[in-house]
Amino acid sequence: MTKKLVIVCLVNFLIAAFLGLILRFANIYSLNINYRFFTHAHSHIAMLGWAYLMLYLLLVNYFVLEKKTIYTRLFWITQVAVWGMMFSFPFQGYAVVSITFSTLHILCSYVFIFVIWKQIKTKKRISEILLKTSLFFMALSTLGVWFLGPAVGLYGNTSDFYQIAIQFFLHFQFNGWFLFAVIGLFSLILGIKDSVDCQIFYWTLLLATLFTFALPINWYFTHETLYWGNAFGVLLQVVAFILFLKIIKPTLHSMPARASKLEIYLYSVSIFCLSIKVALQLTSLLPDFSQVIYQHRYFVIGFIHLLMLGTVTGFLFAFLMRNQLTRPSSSLSFGVFCFLAGFLLTEMLLFIQGYLYFAELPIMPHYNLFLFIASVFLPIGIALILYNLINSKNHVA
Repeated sequence: MTKKLVIVCLVNFLIAAFLGLILRFANIYSLNINYRFFTHAHSHIAMLGWAYLMLYLLLVNYFVLEKKTIYTRLFWITQVAVWGMMFSFPFQGYAVVSITFSTLHILCSYVFIFVIWKQIKTKKRISEILLKTSLFFMALSTLGVWFLGPAVGLYGNTSDFYQIAIQFFLHFQFNGWFLFAVIGLFSLILGIKDSVDCQIFYWTLLLATLFTFALPINWYFTHETLYWGNAFGVLLQVVAFILFLKIIKPTLHSMPARASKLEIYLYSVSIFCLSIKVALQLTSLLPDFSQVIYQHRYFVIGFIHLLMLGTVTGFLFAFLMRNQLTRPSSSLSFGVFCFLAGFLLTEMLLFIQGYLYFAELPIMPHYNLFLFIASVFLPIGIALILYNLINSKNHVA
């Protein structure tokens, strides 16, 4: 895994964090920006410039034994698409330029799936099937993007059809592509062997991912069938998580011999955040609560960050440590803990404020100021990790 390409991914992540900081500051002091446009830029760079490209590099690193120029060229074309979105979204939102670069990114993802699919072969069957399923979900999620055009043309960008198309993309990106990929890579690193429990885990997680999409549909088209479909998916997700812990438990005792303390700590944080995600989704079984979740953006943002910054990024940072592109140092440890502190503090503030709104209680005084201060720790942590990576002497892991 070439260090300069990982640096590009971290720079993307740092830019996304700074954009998030600007959004936090805009809630304190009025800025001459379009808040919604900057939100689009922030989310797309974090998802497609950081998580997507890091998983891209990891899959190539673990499964492409011989260097092939197609992967490097495809990486840079994909990065051009990220740059295009980075410089167009803040100024025009969804318009000709940003849509063009978004389309380019989707087409690049199709090419990546095509060229990497046959490369993903391992004796650890469960890892292979998880990773290939993650690629399937990546392709599936893009259907939501393709439907945005017809949705706007037929019903407008405030229609339920338009919102469901967005939810389709987000659901199968986060819960499908990203989550299946990091779990698949983690099981590969642990050397998990195929078993009956692994097969049951895979199918329960797969069905849970499909059925829980009923919840966002139910936000716009309320129906009892959708409620029970989501309930079934949530319960399957609980079973899948319990099986996941059972599967990885036998391999954990050998982890200290193969990983640094910081790497093990990051794995622990990621799994803990995953457990919180599963627990929070259980609340959607409360009919009254499930219908108002999406109306309180604090809950929505907190949940997305829990999965994106806690689980997915936690695993990605751990994989980064494992590939020895960074060097153990106090600055690296401080950077990781600084990032985690910012994540934890912002999550607490988001969920507390969301609960206060839901319970119709007085809002937290100086909430936006506290949220901005807590958010400052995120780019500082990323910058310190990036600094360590740049100054590390290891160029290829």
